[in-house]
Amino acid sequence: MSDADGGAVFPEPDRPVSEVISYQFSTEDARDSRGEAQKVMDLAEIEPGMTVADIGAGNGYYTVRLAPRVGESGRVLAQDIDPEAIQRLGRRVERQRLDNVSIRLGEPNDPRLPDNSFDRIFMVHMYHEIQQPYEFLWNMWPALRDGGQVIVVDVDRPTDQHGIDPLLLSCEFRRVGYELVAFKDAPELSGYYAQFKAAANRPEPEEITPCRADSGNEG
Repeated sequence: MSDADGGAVFPEPDRPVSEVISYQFSTEDARDSRGEAQKVMDLAEIEPGMTVADIGAGNGYYTVRLAPRVGESGRVLAQDIDPEAIQRLGRRVERQRLDNVSIRLGEPNDPRLPDNSFDRIFMVHMYHEIQQPYEFLWNMWPALRDGGQVIVVDVDRPTDQHGIDPLLLSCEFRRVGYELVAFKDAPELSGYYAQFKAAANRPEPEEITPCRADSGNEG
């Protein structure tokens, strides 16, 4: 796919893409009863002073829990492509007086994150809804700091059923210049946990070949 200006061309995903659904993935009380956010933040080794992006933040379940975890010396950027969700989250952040949280409207194919800015980027139960995953991941790659990591929580089921096979997930990340560094099946997260880092090099868009969901995910 090329941009409107005839720029870089990225491959279409060789798989279905889930429709965007309600941001109410599960009630926050139910998620907290499983210890979801605490578990993910522990696995991701979130510490005071870190800068974290919450992509597809929705109602802000992770945003409002990351904010106290990174503390006054840290920062959280909450991003979403839905203007109404951003407005609701902005009001929530104001009510809770989370001064270390910023809100940003993203684009479907570009999270619009500043370069070299994040220790962790969270993508929780949303990756399967990205229409152009290769373009999105390619645009996100420069936002990681040295040693930065991308955290994905998703469900092992077909991509048109609001999940993604972890092997396919890893393949798509790898094709765009990331390396898998940790993986954990986690029923308490209603799925699995995967952690990626930026590889030494990011391929040019025309060098990216799509992974095939029906052939071992190797394309």
